[in-house]
Amino acid sequence: MKKDHAIIAIKRIGICGTDLHAYQGTQPYFTYPRILGHELSGTLIEFDNAPGFNVGEAVTFIPYFNCGHCIACRSGKPNCCVSIQVFGVHIDGGMCEYVQVPSYALVHGESLTYDELALVEPLAIGAHGIRRAGVEKDDFVLVIGAGPIGIGAMEFARIAGGKVIAMDVSDDRLAFCSRRVGIEHVINPLHGDAMEWLSTYTNGDMASVVIDATGNLKAINAGINYLAHGGRYVLIGLQKEAFSFSHPEFHKRESTLMSSRNATRQDFEHVVAAMKKGWVDPTAYITHRTPFDHVIRDFESWLQPETQVIKAMVSIDH
Repeated sequence: MKKDHAIIAIKRIGICGTDLHAYQGTQPYFTYPRILGHELSGTLIEFDNAPGFNVGEAVTFIPYFNCGHCIACRSGKPNCCVSIQVFGVHIDGGMCEYVQVPSYALVHGESLTYDELALVEPLAIGAHGIRRAGVEKDDFVLVIGAGPIGIGAMEFARIAGGKVIAMDVSDDRLAFCSRRVGIEHVINPLHGDAMEWLSTYTNGDMASVVIDATGNLKAINAGINYLAHGGRYVLIGLQKEAFSFSHPEFHKRESTLMSSRNATRQDFEHVVAAMKKGWVDPTAYITHRTPFDHVIRDFESWLQPETQVIKAMVSIDH
């Protein structure tokens, strides 16, 4: 074991949209070959320089390893470190039985289950985007994309006091948001005039905050049209191509455009606290399960819309 590192026996691996995009070759930060897996939980087996942790403890970890000295790190933004190494993206990840990670990345399990701990990271992505957006009470928050990251953004926008609206082109995903996440207002832009509906619901104001969690070029380009004057547009989703929208439409709103990358320890701790308080139940997102030995058999099916995957979870029995 390396100095200042820890060894974790992996118990759960959440399958992320990043993993699926990597499989398809559409994720811009990947080189191949690559072992996937960054939504992880497990048992702490051994460690060096991790005060407060105990062998045998259930843990997760922050899978964004930063340099500690670049301008982003010095500014308290290790999530966008100049030379960041994201576990399972830039370097080999956790789709294996044991991993070795820097001790500074460890996160206490706080009596949460392995399923819950494996879902802290994707929820932290959404929580970070909401924090970037500065969502306040009664803000109209439109989240475009009802996958796990988008659902996480909806949850934490709601926790922040926002009036949340979900948009997706999948009726099944929107139904899931309504039924399992409690999102009252949903829009499918393929059915009717989304602009008109949003204007009516917001009394003509439109959305104070628009979050893109699709990574879809058409959706990103269209998102500016839903934004209120003086509003904030936050891109959590990611894709390879250049995006564009009308400068006059952007300018007349005095819009704020932001990206939101990864998450920080503050976001991870916010998510863990929200889980413990019962404000969010991410296990409701788990629609598919498979043992580690069946990943090769099942992985490709999770790319198919007809399987209606929200979150697939892989289990490892040691």
